[in-house]
Amino acid sequence: MGVLEGKIAFVTGGASGLGEAIARAYVTEGATVVIADIDATGGEALAAELGARFVALDVTQEAS
Repeated sequence: MGVLEGKIAFVTGGASGLGEAIARAYVTEGATVVIADIDATGGEALAAELGARFVALDVTQEAS
């Protein structure tokens, strides 16, 4: 059992770079992860790989 078992993590910018590394670490530690990013292609691919969820999100747009 990981230290994040039973927790939900919402990772913005999670499709690549530091956000991707954080999403991977959280999944490894047992969290349910939601990856949010403007990069839908990369985010969906990573979510599928990790067994996470993906949400298209542009944090610069309030409506998003």
